[in-house]
Amino acid sequence: MKNKPRVLMLGWEFPPVINGGLGVACHDLCMAMSEYARVTMIIPKSNPDFKVRNLELIGIDTIDTRTLKYINHIKEYSKLENVHFVDSNLDPYYSSPEPGTIHGEEIKSKYIREVEIEGQYFSVFSIDDLYGGDVIEKVQVFGKIASRIATNMEFDVIHAHDWMTMIAGMEIKAKTGKPLVMHIHSLEIDRGGAASKGWVYQLEKKGMETAEVLMPVSHFTAQVIKEHYHIPENKIWPVHNGIRPVEAYRSKKPYDEKMVLFVGRLTRQKGPEFFLEIAARVLERYPEVRFVMAGQGDSFQQLLEKSAFKNIGHRFHLTGFLSMDKVHQMLSMADVYCMPSVSEPFGLSAVEAAQFGVPVVISKQSGVAEVLKHALKFDFWDIDRAAQYIVSLLFDEVLCKKVVEDTNKDVANINWDNSAQKVIEGYAHFYLYNKEE
Repeated sequence: MKNKPRVLMLGWEFPPVINGGLGVACHDLCMAMSEYARVTMIIPKSNPDFKVRNLELIGIDTIDTRTLKYINHIKEYSKLENVHFVDSNLDPYYSSPEPGTIHGEEIKSKYIREVEIEGQYFSVFSIDDLYGGDVIEKVQVFGKIASRIATNMEFDVIHAHDWMTMIAGMEIKAKTGKPLVMHIHSLEIDRGGAASKGWVYQLEKKGMETAEVLMPVSHFTAQVIKEHYHIPENKIWPVHNGIRPVEAYRSKKPYDEKMVLFVGRLTRQKGPEFFLEIAARVLERYPEVRFVMAGQGDSFQQLLEKSAFKNIGHRFHLTGFLSMDKVHQMLSMADVYCMPSVSEPFGLSAVEAAQFGVPVVISKQSGVAEVLKHALKFDFWDIDRAAQYIVSLLFDEVLCKKVVEDTNKDVANINWDNSAQKVIEGYAHFYLYNKEE
């Protein structure tokens, strides 16, 4: 590779404005890719004081020296046609009902604010919360403004992350003719199941059909794309996630019992109800084990009530949301980590647990199962096998040590530099940029 590709990234979250793993993944991938490409990222909302080495970061919620050079007089973007409205709190990690739409002839968006600089008017994205209010309208507005900015930029490849940036990616491709890459971190089918065929699913399908290349975060997700979105395999290039190195440590638990940990959103996709059933199976034979579920979500109350109904509430604890520091503290005390996800594109939490030297038991329906080759794996519905694995790891020191040592070797190969190189290889493989001077 004689020259570095110029990449226009489109993201929805980016530190310090993040909601979940998507923002962290975009940040870490961009940092690694800066060694191999010239990257500019457009995002809805940024902190002007947040500077990133070797990355031009453009937040369209403000006008500053980084954005002004790309923007002409764009007052006309204060009015948008056929904007979709939905009265709901959509989130990229949650399923949603199919939204209704209102079609009109030039609808002024409440998410656009005009600013005047030296007699010229500029449109900026006016939002406080990325996921509150009419998220679909926000996605549409982002696409309009981002595409206008992009027409004044020079780049070789458009690289969009998940459904929130797909409209922007398609509009920029239509205006510039540049090749479009869709990086798939999560899908509506994962969040809501095979019956989820509403607005977000349709947008995902259209976006993936429009793109030249799809980069799902696992072969598992690649299979979901082929099976449920009917995308041909020859345009799919899986790229596993990396992970940041951490300084692992061990802490003493405030109690003597063994502890099994779950970390994640309490939604269908993560299989929290299976974790509860697994706990019940283990506690039938070994009542002195504690199960801890860290996270929040719409299943919280149901899980709380069901644990009481099964009479295991004294050994089954729900912590609610925990900060990353608190999650690390829990990992430092855990004896086994269990991830019973129903449909998990990747599953970084399992790698985080392995970094702390915790043996992991994970569902086969996950992308992380492809890179944690030595973890103990089960089908998410096979709670008896999962319970058997957990008991073995808790009480068989030889097996536990072996699993931890082997999994450590797997973790050594999971990093963002490998992911970035795989992305660049994908660009080259599909001839998305001129590799020669």
